[in-house]
Amino acid sequence: MKGKRVIAGILLAGILAVTLAGCKNTDNTKEETEKPVITLGSDNYPPYNYLNEDGVPTGIDVELATEAFKRMGYQVEVVQINWEKKKEMVESGEIDCIMGCFSMEGRLDDYRWAGPYIASRQVVAVNENSDIYTLSDLEGKNLAVQSTTKPEGIFLNRTDERIPKLGNLISLGHRELIYTFLGKGYVDAVAAHEESIVQYMKDYDASFRILEEPLMITGIGVAFAKDDDRGICEQMSQTLEEMRQDGTSLKIIEKYLDDPQKYLEVDDLGY
Repeated sequence: MKGKRVIAGILLAGILAVTLAGCKNTDNTKEETEKPVITLGSDNYPPYNYLNEDGVPTGIDVELATEAFKRMGYQVEVVQINWEKKKEMVESGEIDCIMGCFSMEGRLDDYRWAGPYIASRQVVAVNENSDIYTLSDLEGKNLAVQSTTKPEGIFLNRTDERIPKLGNLISLGHRELIYTFLGKGYVDAVAAHEESIVQYMKDYDASFRILEEPLMITGIGVAFAKDDDRGICEQMSQTLEEMRQDGTSLKIIEKYLDDPQKYLEVDDLGY
């Protein structure tokens, strides 16, 4: 009988331990779901933000935002938006912030910014057999960009003396279309973030050649409405910097990009 009581006692202790652990996990889950929600707007832009095989948002920006807002006491909801309407959406409060490989250059007065948290090269890509090797070779050529992106402004405004006059600048609503246009020969070149071009080539086994001379090196940031005075932007900027310093950002970026350290060299960008 004594032996049976000992066994019963061990079983009871085990049941209590499992029960208590279950309660603890339930409490943690409840605590997470009770956190205020930050709505982050982005478009489909691998490797920064895209839907995985299960239809769940993932990518560099999704992971960085999830970790940063968690440290700040928020949970994040990533929503796919019409990129052309991003400014009016954040200003109306439909979304709290914009985070999708978003260049700060030339937009510093349009938003309240957290960052830069990543350094990115805006570049031009051509087909491998193209006779275009420099930016000056684009004179009179046709080039495609995603609408409302930084490259569109660079070629429209031509404030940089290195930028030649194109034959046609074609602005398309979706990222993938610019590469389709290039692959089919509808345009001679495309311009975008280098990481986006590299990711597209990996995903679709495409063979493009990236020009050595970049259009610009820009800082990537998180954009909030100009009149957003909640203090979340400033807290976000500080948290992203802490993540850069403690190695968290490096661990996230290296999952998606080669030579991840170069993307964290933001100190000399001048913002």
